[in-house]
Amino acid sequence: MGEAREARPAGLGLTRPVRAAGGVVWRRGAGHDLEVLLVHRPKYDDWTFPKGKNHAGENDRACALREVEEETGLTCEVGLELASTSYRDHRGREKTVRYWSMRPVEGSFSPQEEVDEVCWLSLSQAHERLSYQRDREVLASFAEAA
Repeated sequence: MGEAREARPAGLGLTRPVRAAGGVVWRRGAGHDLEVLLVHRPKYDDWTFPKGKNHAGENDRACALREVEEETGLTCEVGLELASTSYRDHRGREKTVRYWSMRPVEGSFSPQEEVDEVCWLSLSQAHERLSYQRDREVLASFAEAA
């Protein structure tokens, strides 16, 4: 007879960790104050930084640039790498997201299914608007680097 298997709770240890990347997109606003771009995702009704999962074989920096452009319509130049975050996603998978500071060079936003709204906010306004503490930590790492 075969060995008895230990029951494993559904969703635990059965999937690979998710790799993702994104950006803290910034500009100088009126009065030359720093502003950062936040995106609103209607599926989750949250405010966060643009980010997304890596495609097979894609490096994290390329993923960050692609995801920022897909979600915001902005082509950006990459600056310094910022703090990363790790957490369990809505499906219980371990997810690590790497972030870079990014400055837009061209493009414009058009609402879409995944992101229906964007806003440029001062660092203090962004701190208040962000839905997740982990994003506030990324914002803090951006503020330290700026």
